[in-house]
Amino acid sequence: MRNIGLKSLLLATTLLNFSGTSIDSVDFRVNTVVIDPGHGGHDPGTRGKKTLEKDVALKISLKLGEYIEKNIPGVKVIYTRKGDQYVALDERAIIANKNKADLFICIHANAVTNSKAYGTETYVMGISKDDKNFDVAKRENSVILRDENYEQRYEGFDPSSPESYILFSLAQSAYQESSLLFASLVEKEFKTNTKRYSRGVRQAGFWVLWRTAMPSVLVETGFLTYPEEEKFLSSKSGQDSIALGIYRAFKEYKTQIESIN
Repeated sequence: MRNIGLKSLLLATTLLNFSGTSIDSVDFRVNTVVIDPGHGGHDPGTRGKKTLEKDVALKISLKLGEYIEKNIPGVKVIYTRKGDQYVALDERAIIANKNKADLFICIHANAVTNSKAYGTETYVMGISKDDKNFDVAKRENSVILRDENYEQRYEGFDPSSPESYILFSLAQSAYQESSLLFASLVEKEFKTNTKRYSRGVRQAGFWVLWRTAMPSVLVETGFLTYPEEEKFLSSKSGQDSIALGIYRAFKEYKTQIESIN
């Protein structure tokens, strides 16, 4: 088996032990949200015929943050990037953890070789036996190969090796319940108010979700490889519609979480 690093294994064990405590059992308020536009800079992400994932993700993320700041006083919005620059996966998690975020939202756009696939998906940290979910995780995690000294920085994690994902199966997040709640609210909004085809809530081993010490989700806003969806996601109205859907889900999530206390 590939050497996945003693530090990573110890972290996995720590998270596993901590996961016995439900995050909803403590005083929890949603005051800080980190919005993470996927990819950027020399990493374009997936591609449509005319559209790059990094551009779609950034525009939706900035609009989402704008909705939150204008309509929910007291919530601090932090972005992992606000322009077209590259931010490594480990740096994205560090930003969220250092700012003690209460929620971490990754924004992405999907792509497959089958140009007929379309719809939204929202992922939480977890291990799935579904090969399609694993393929999405491998694609998003493969960005670490662009980083200098990635083997040391990511402690031997190989995004293409199923063996490396044993770390994720060992460390079921303490924030799983809250992450699933927010993910389900996002997909509900997409289906009902945004009128998108929802492919549902899914689980996969995303490095950035594993490293964030808070409820975290990764939103695949649609497939750039599906012509009609690429047209929607590249339009201002489409980006606004997606951002508004996630904003509504955030507002409902905050209400539900804070009503427990």
